[in-house]
Amino acid sequence: MPVKIRLQRHGKKGKPFFWIVAADARARRDGRFLEKLGIYNPTTNPATIEINVDKSVQWLQNGAQPTETAKAILSYKGVLLKNHLAGGVRKGALTQEQADEKFNAWVEEKEGKVDAKKENLTKEQEAAKAKALEAEKEVNAKREAEAAAAAQPEVEETTEETETAAQPEVEKTTIDQEAAAAKGVDEATAEEAKAEEKKDQTGS
Repeated sequence: MPVKIRLQRHGKKGKPFFWIVAADARARRDGRFLEKLGIYNPTTNPATIEINVDKSVQWLQNGAQPTETAKAILSYKGVLLKNHLAGGVRKGALTQEQADEKFNAWVEEKEGKVDAKKENLTKEQEAAKAKALEAEKEVNAKREAEAAAAAQPEVEETTEETETAAQPEVEKTTIDQEAAAAKGVDEATAEEAKAEEKKDQTGS
């Protein structure tokens, strides 16, 4: 029976995730399978991949053929490397301890690269958030400046109206004061004239 290692789709529309399965090559893509080997979620960044390396190697050694996508995933997780090293052990080219040491060194290096990528993504996200916050602050400052500029002419206009309204009262007060002063002068002059006239009459 020909066996394929391939992806079986699950998840919602627009949000897929996949099972990595060993299945009969004649079965439908999302139909029955022989064994589930792992999962693959391409919607995360970086993509989430979990796989049973030993079982995958065992299926490869039993003649299972991966599809192109499954082969790329197996290579990414070191399954193909471990299968290659296992072949070297069978041929006597290296011992099992040496094979395990090489595989573990490769895994550590791979994890370091993945962690570095995650760290870079985190920094980029933080930088993008900081940039968006600065842009928002600039927009808010501009709006406040425009609002202040729009409110300023109203204050000036109100001041002018107050001065205009107060001016007639000042002028009226001044006119009344001048009229009163003139009246006082006239009265004083009249009194003085009467006194002179009386003096003349007494003297005559």
